[in-house]
Amino acid sequence: MASPSLPKIAELEKLNEVLLRSKRLGQNRLTAVSVETSYSTVLSHIFRLRLTFADAASEAPTTLILKAGLSERAGGPWVGGKREVAFYRDLAPCMPSGIVPHCFDAEWDSDTGTWHLLLEDFTDTHVIATRWPVPPTFAQCDAIVRTHARSQSAWWDDARLGVTIGTWQDTQAHEKATGVAVAQFASFADEMGDRLAGERRALYERLFEAAPQLAARYQSHRHMTVVQGDAHVWNCFLPRDSAKDGGRLFDWDAWQVNTGSDDLACMMAQQWYPDLRQRCENRLLDSFHDELVAHGVQGYDRRALQDDYRLSVLWLLTTPIWQHANGIPSVIWWNNFERVCLAVEDLDCRELLG
Repeated sequence: MASPSLPKIAELEKLNEVLLRSKRLGQNRLTAVSVETSYSTVLSHIFRLRLTFADAASEAPTTLILKAGLSERAGGPWVGGKREVAFYRDLAPCMPSGIVPHCFDAEWDSDTGTWHLLLEDFTDTHVIATRWPVPPTFAQCDAIVRTHARSQSAWWDDARLGVTIGTWQDTQAHEKATGVAVAQFASFADEMGDRLAGERRALYERLFEAAPQLAARYQSHRHMTVVQGDAHVWNCFLPRDSAKDGGRLFDWDAWQVNTGSDDLACMMAQQWYPDLRQRCENRLLDSFHDELVAHGVQGYDRRALQDDYRLSVLWLLTTPIWQHANGIPSVIWWNNFERVCLAVEDLDCRELLG
């Protein structure tokens, strides 16, 4: 795949205007910009920009991360970038510092589907724990779940949830979403043929039948927060010096208002096979709950978290089906499908279906 052209925001004058508006530079002016590294992900392209300023002694950032959409995905079935731009425009400025990268500019074009984010660069101070798909150590996982807890506690039962921050999905919207999932599963099952066991077909059928009852937890609108959505461990930067401040969560294109356990289920049940998950799962849920309490969350005990986690794992059955329908590579959705099905059995999530 050819490297996409550099978005116009990276042009010297445009970038200079953006940085001056950020009020982090004083009157220092940008004199040069170059691309230091560049690579593509499934849904975006990442550029690391090297900046040179007239006053080299200033505290202006010498590097920034420019994240932009892939041209071949603009206007496609998965409208990438729109929600992440909204997150950095509307939510990130309201959050405590030290949880997400600072955003200098965020734009999404509704006519063309093109978008970009200009973000703080953590390359020199932080690191992604491992190279996908190898899981991190327990200590690294502990740091990641505690970072999620700090992020979620900032929004826990906030009065703005579903009002100015996200929207609540009503019964009609939930029924529509269930109908889409049913259609996506029919296509998935047709393609899989005899590779999909009859027992798993029946599990999905029971899930869709029980969907109205299972939605009652969400419709309570209690103990809800802003979740990252795509909360696998490779969407968190950890400090290179573990003695310094905590992690930074990035990639917010799937954020939503929901139960905080959704992020934990995505991190563990969707990504880990049973041996690792069984050894680490409960201890990490303990750490997450401890961190919530330490940051002021009240009235939500460890049992409530366990109940929410099992329900989140059950709902995860729809994720690999969505990924299959939206062109995500099979190396991702197939393994997610197998791991989630195993977690559903291991955690006896069928019990929730009645």
